[in-house]
Amino acid sequence: MAQPEEQGFLSHLIELRQRLVRAAAAILVVFLALSPFMRQIFDLFARPMMEALPPGNRLLATSVVDLFVVPLKVTMFASLLLALPVVLYQAWAFVAPGLYQHEKRLAVPVIGSSALMFYAGIAFCYFVVFKAVFPFLVRIAPATVNVSPDINTYFSDVLRWFIAFGITFEVPIVVLLLVRLGIVSIVRLRQVRPYVIVGAFVMAAIFTPPDIGSMLLMALPLCLLFELGMVLAALFGVSKQARSESESGPAAG
Repeated sequence: MAQPEEQGFLSHLIELRQRLVRAAAAILVVFLALSPFMRQIFDLFARPMMEALPPGNRLLATSVVDLFVVPLKVTMFASLLLALPVVLYQAWAFVAPGLYQHEKRLAVPVIGSSALMFYAGIAFCYFVVFKAVFPFLVRIAPATVNVSPDINTYFSDVLRWFIAFGITFEVPIVVLLLVRLGIVSIVRLRQVRPYVIVGAFVMAAIFTPPDIGSMLLMALPLCLLFELGMVLAALFGVSKQARSESESGPAAG
């Protein structure tokens, strides 16, 4: 006969599987809806680079398979983005039973704001960063080079930048949650500000092309978003009710 601990562990595994299946199903449904527009989605994805290339130049496919696989990957990524609120909700529903009551009330605003900020980061990257970086990179290319980026490499680079900027724009939410849940104080955040600035430039150096303009386009927003997070934390810091509930333990059920 299984012990109560083993039964609890198995029930958690079953629930985790159910949550993962539901999240995957949401992504699959969106993908099936978008699949007829795979070419159009890829063209939209490639537009920033196409606008930066000299007239007559196009993206290059070095493999016949890439002609199908890369648009497929782009559509899958778009499906994940559109299904992100559902994925975040399934993650929250899995951990919700172990949260305090005041933490549960944060679920809807946190899920909504996290998705919106991630979308904002990708939009900033697409409409601002790419508009500045791609023309610059094409302009500094030697005259003897025919600029026709490989679509597979282009997808990998753009995906990395999208994720980096999406995560960057989550910083205010993370800072607010850390303070709201009493994990760190605003005073402590002010003390680590110099390290955050250094970390912002290190992250920018890793995820952006090796030029000062691209680095600033990531590092400066990251620093400003950290400051915004501290402002929000000062306005909506840990409540008295949260402190009292933290002392009484997690809510049942």
